[in-house]
Amino acid sequence: MKHLYLSLCLTIISVFAYAQGGNLSGVVKDARNGETLIGASVVVKGTDKGTSTDVDGRFILKVKNDPPFIVVVSYVGYLSQEVTVKSLEKPITVSLKANQRSLKNVDVVGSRLSEKQKEAPLTVEAMDAIAIKETPASNFYEGLGQLKGVDLTSASIGFKVINTRGFNSTSPVRSLQLIDGVDNQAPGLNFSLGNFLGASELDVQKVDLVVGASSAFYGPNAFNGVVSMSTKSPFVHQGLSAMTKVGERALVETAVRYAKAYKNKDGFDRFAWKMHLFFMRANDWEANDLRATPQSAAPAGNPGGWDAVNRYGDERAFDESGIFGQATNPGLGIFYRRGYLEKDLVDYNTYNLKLNAAFHYKLKKGAEIIYSTNFGTGTTVYQGDNRYSLRDILFFQNRLEIRKEGDWFIRAYASHEDAGRSYDAVFTAILLQRAAKGDVNNNDQKGAYYDDYRNFWERSIKPLYRNLPGFFDYTGLNAAEYSANINRLNAMFSDSLNAWHALASAWANGGDRSLFGSNPLAQAYFEPGTARFDSAFNAITSRTSFTEGGSRFFDRSALYHVVGEKKFKSSFAEWTLGGNGRLYTPNSRGTIFSDTNGVTITNFEFGIYGGMEKELIKEKLKGSITLRTDKNQNFGFLVSPAASLVYKNTRGDVIRFSFSSAIRNPTLQDQYLFYNVGTARLLGNLNGFDSLVTVPSLINFINSQNSDTLRYFNVAPIRPEKVQTLEVGYRATLWKQLFVDASYYFSFYQDFIGFNIGAFFDKTPFGIVNNIQALRVAANATDMVTTQGLSLGLNYYFSKYYMINGNYSWNKLDRRGSTDPIIPAFNTPEHKFNLGFSGRDIFARVLGINLTNVGFAVNYKWVDGFVFEGSPQFTGFVPQYDMVDAQINYRKPEWKTTFKLGANNLFDNRAIQVFGGPAIGRLAYFSVLVDLGDKR
Repeated sequence: MKHLYLSLCLTIISVFAYAQGGNLSGVVKDARNGETLIGASVVVKGTDKGTSTDVDGRFILKVKNDPPFIVVVSYVGYLSQEVTVKSLEKPITVSLKANQRSLKNVDVVGSRLSEKQKEAPLTVEAMDAIAIKETPASNFYEGLGQLKGVDLTSASIGFKVINTRGFNSTSPVRSLQLIDGVDNQAPGLNFSLGNFLGASELDVQKVDLVVGASSAFYGPNAFNGVVSMSTKSPFVHQGLSAMTKVGERALVETAVRYAKAYKNKDGFDRFAWKMHLFFMRANDWEANDLRATPQSAAPAGNPGGWDAVNRYGDERAFDESGIFGQATNPGLGIFYRRGYLEKDLVDYNTYNLKLNAAFHYKLKKGAEIIYSTNFGTGTTVYQGDNRYSLRDILFFQNRLEIRKEGDWFIRAYASHEDAGRSYDAVFTAILLQRAAKGDVNNNDQKGAYYDDYRNFWERSIKPLYRNLPGFFDYTGLNAAEYSANINRLNAMFSDSLNAWHALASAWANGGDRSLFGSNPLAQAYFEPGTARFDSAFNAITSRTSFTEGGSRFFDRSALYHVVGEKKFKSSFAEWTLGGNGRLYTPNSRGTIFSDTNGVTITNFEFGIYGGMEKELIKEKLKGSITLRTDKNQNFGFLVSPAASLVYKNTRGDVIRFSFSSAIRNPTLQDQYLFYNVGTARLLGNLNGFDSLVTVPSLINFINSQNSDTLRYFNVAPIRPEKVQTLEVGYRATLWKQLFVDASYYFSFYQDFIGFNIGAFFDKTPFGIVNNIQALRVAANATDMVTTQGLSLGLNYYFSKYYMINGNYSWNKLDRRGSTDPIIPAFNTPEHKFNLGFSGRDIFARVLGINLTNVGFAVNYKWVDGFVFEGSPQFTGFVPQYDMVDAQINYRKPEWKTTFKLGANNLFDNRAIQVFGGPAIGRLAYFSVLVDLGDKR
């Protein structure tokens, strides 16, 4: 396999190493403030050969004639400029001056989409450098949640997830996140930890969000969309810039960036480098939802306790509510172990440190060599199947790339992670309980919680209960009458019942059984805040073997990736050819994967792709076809085709029709997972499972002892997931002031990957059930499921400085009447919308002082309620919520400084965005940005 990987690398390098071409590159800026201009026109004078600038204000123009020649640069509202080009080796910088006369008429000049993006076959949302600075959110990544069709899920301050078009998850394996073309996923988890290990807003130039199935363009796992971030080039953005931010929850952020470029003796840029540091710390939101989970056998308020969402270790119910239990111990009913609150188990002192460095060297003919290195570390709370405390997690990434922008590139990178001192909070609580006392009698001298609780009730509480006014002996009563009598007394004397259960719990949590009849408050329960608790907690979270009673992860996984691409142009069409290979080397020592007893796991995959784009009607109709095939070592070849037609009329309106597809290879966890969450075992599924019993039928069997009630099922080996999407879109500028972007999609999912829940058990000759083990097995749906949705975005520009924007999204899952037990976890609101109002470079009078260069932005978000299907502990309903983000900023050009005051969730409308996560409240902040960069 390693020879195959090496051969692929050499093949790609040999294809692209000698690619040549003649390109003119550069950037177009506003002469007054140095901001880059989106969609500026760059045309070779006397020809129809031209292009437009992207969301960075940058352009690449292929030219056939040798220098010198003249290009004409123009932009709506600015004076055109002619530039003489003497060499193609050095990018040009063009600064346009505003045409004050034409600015009296308001035109749409900033839809945040370049002409190329408007004509893209897929739905593209964008956030450029200006939008990043002006977002009302506390940082640019959170600001992505205000874009059309985007779901932002906050599992904690440090861990936020971006998703589009359904199947949202706190483990976003269906979305791809790139930084300068590099996959930002954690190698063992196979998904990105939000922006926890990514770039900061000081170094981000733009963010493109590609919505929908995109494997044909970006490879496997670009299933629901791609978040592609581009950082600032040290050739273009030089000098020193720094930012500091303070806010509520003890928020402190600091970022520093420095870049420098060096010229050769001919005056051309040859070498540049940059360094960037980011640090953040804050007190995280507490997950303190004590409502009963949907699977809790007792409701919240039950005297004997209940299974609460964010109380862990209380998952098992001891049920004495049946007729036999009521007759033997009236009032005992259902009771639970005490459990531990999340705040007692995780580290809410979030911090994040990121260090980045990049070195660029330009060769002749426009080629460029880049070496970059990234390091990230921090502590935060992550939610997956359980809640996890990621403590001092480490992430290393190195990239080597050679490219000729807009023509070809070869990119190789390696990513390594180290879980540090991370551990499972839920499993930690279960192990703490077991360390103090077992659940049921196992001949342990420490006793068992169930036995002690029940015995205490029978000995000490039962006489008190039978003496309650209105108690009737069960003699002569049928089961229904007796139960009704007990329930009536429980309701009448609820205060007494609560007090009695508190005594029984205190007794059951006692340590020395010899004290039976004496002090029931002797504690075996590890009380948070005591030295006994700290000792037991530290012992459990420092061990990486579950068999030794530990909850800590060991994860030093890595991935290695190489990719190359070349663009060709013929008289018939423009062509793209590329390929990639990837090697995973997971290493968990059995704490996550099945790499136990000396087993070493490796997983290799590769893909090749090609595309064609052709103008069918000049400057009117453009067609494209892309075809990609991928192969994972454990699965067969998979093909991802895509095709589109894009029509542009004389007014510039764009209508697009597209077919796209995507495949998702099962993740390392889908294939190799072997993880104990305490209440169940989570398993990968390369080989399939036979004769698992359904959980409801097992419960019926335990209650009835009738083996005819048992229902068995098999699970086939896991297969890759596939989706095909049909989409139509429309983009236009109406009445020179209103930008409209609308789309509708319909998707077909085959072999959808979810999970099945089952169990296996042992049965004694006497019919007693022993050793029950619940399983959650990765599985494919046997039936097709479909989704559909639409989105509408409107931007209205008026009075020169202001914009009103709004967007609405609708998404719907259709299981088509399927009874397949697969759990799809759509986890997406059916309806959501944003309304915003913003202004920039306006005049304001504050406290008698005239201020120019003032900006502001306000955004209102509304999200419909929806069911979130996660693990058994974290499955439930997320209520509808809304919130307002706002900011006001002031730019002082002579100081090269921008001041910004803002707040996420301004009115502190506490909202749960994921079931099991914290209620997110207000986060007010104040920041100062100083940019001493070279505005060349």
